[in-house]
Amino acid sequence: MATLLSIVVPGLGQIYNRRIVKGILIFTIILSFLITTWNYLDIGLWGLFTLGTIEREHHSIQLLIQGLISLIVLFFLVAIYLFNIRDARKDAIAREEGRPNPTLFRGFLDFYNGGFPYFLILPGFIMLLFIVVLPLAFMLGLAFTDYNQYNAPPRNLLSWVGFDNFVNLVNVDIWKDTFMSVFTWTIVWTVVATTLQIVLGLFLAILVNDKRIKFKRTIRTVLILPWAVPAFVSILIFSALFNPTFGAINRDILSQFDVMIPWLSDPFWAKIAIIMIQTWLGFPFVFALFTGVLQSVPSDMYEAADVDGGSRWQKFRFITLPHVLFATAPLLIMQYAQNFNNFNIIYLFNEGNPPVRGQNAGGTDILISWVYKLTFETNNYNMAAAITIIMGLVISVFAFFQFRKTAAFKEEGRY
Repeated sequence: MATLLSIVVPGLGQIYNRRIVKGILIFTIILSFLITTWNYLDIGLWGLFTLGTIEREHHSIQLLIQGLISLIVLFFLVAIYLFNIRDARKDAIAREEGRPNPTLFRGFLDFYNGGFPYFLILPGFIMLLFIVVLPLAFMLGLAFTDYNQYNAPPRNLLSWVGFDNFVNLVNVDIWKDTFMSVFTWTIVWTVVATTLQIVLGLFLAILVNDKRIKFKRTIRTVLILPWAVPAFVSILIFSALFNPTFGAINRDILSQFDVMIPWLSDPFWAKIAIIMIQTWLGFPFVFALFTGVLQSVPSDMYEAADVDGGSRWQKFRFITLPHVLFATAPLLIMQYAQNFNNFNIIYLFNEGNPPVRGQNAGGTDILISWVYKLTFETNNYNMAAAITIIMGLVISVFAFFQFRKTAAFKEEGRY
C-alpha cells in the first residue's frame, strides 16, 4: 500500500508509514522541482523531437541543446521519484517487522552517514554530465540531422534524417572514396607509427640496459631529450626541415646524392615523413617506460637461463619480453589509441595536405584531422559527427578486446 501510494503521489507512502515530516519534505521537493522546471522541460522535450516548426523563429541547435539538458534534469527528477518509492517500501517492510520508526534527529543522522559520500561526489557528477556527457550527446544528435553549410539554423530548420549520414559515407562516391582512403590510412598510420616507436624504444632500452654499456645515465638523458621538447615545437621544426625547397634534408643531405624528394607535395612521401617524425617523438616515452621495467627483472632468471644453455634470443623471448609486456601492455595500448587520434602532428606538419583529386580530404589526413576540416572549414557538421561516432566505436572496441586479453588485467594464478 505504501509503495502504491508513493507511485501515485510522491511522499504519500511515507505519510502512510507515519513518517509525516519525511513525506511532506519529499512531496515539497518534487512539487517544487516540477513547478520550477516544467516550462523548460516542456519546450525542451518538444524541441528535441521536432527541432522547431517555424523557420527563422525557432533555432534547431538551441532546441536540441535545451532538449538534452531537459533529459538530464528529468534524470534527476526520476531519480528522486524512484528514491521516494524505494524509501516508502523499505519503511513499510520495517513497520511490518515491528521495528519502531526512528526519530527525526536519528533519521537525519542516518541519512547524513549513509549519504555523505554521495554529497561529496555529487558536484563532480553534475560537472561530468554537463561538461562530458552533454557535448557527447550533442555530437551524437548532430550525426542524425541534416546540419551542414547549406542547411543551417536559424535560416533553415534541421530535421532528423536517421542513419542517412552513415549510409552516405559508404554510398555517395565522394564520401565513400574519401572515407575509405582516410580510414585505411588512419589504420596504417596507427599501426606502423606506434609499432615503430615501441620497437625502437624497446631496442634502445635493452641496449642501454646491457651490463657492458658505460655512461648509462648520460645515454638515457640524451635519448629522453626529444620527449622533453614540446611536441608542437619539434613538429614545426621538422616541417621546415622536410620542406623540399629550403629544408635542410633535401638541400644539405640528399642533394649530395643528387636526390630531391617531394616531402610535402607527394602523398606517399608525406606519409613516410610523418611516420618517421612520430617515431622520433614517441620512442623516448617508450624507452623510459621499458628502462624502468627492465631494471626490475630478477637477474637470477637470466642466470638460470645461462645454466640451462639458453641463447640471447631465448632469454629475450621467454624472460625479457613477457615481463615487459605484462607490466606495460595497458600503456602500450594507450599509445595506439593516442596515435589513432593524433591531430597535432598531422595538422602542424602540413595541415593534412597535399590535396587529392576526387576527395574532400588531404593525402595525409587521418579521421580526426578530416573531422576538423569538415567542422571548421566546410561546415559539414552532420558528417563530422557521424565520423566521430565511428572513430569512438573503433577505439572502444579495440581497447576493450585488447585490455581483455592483457595479462596485467587478469587475476594472478588463473593461468
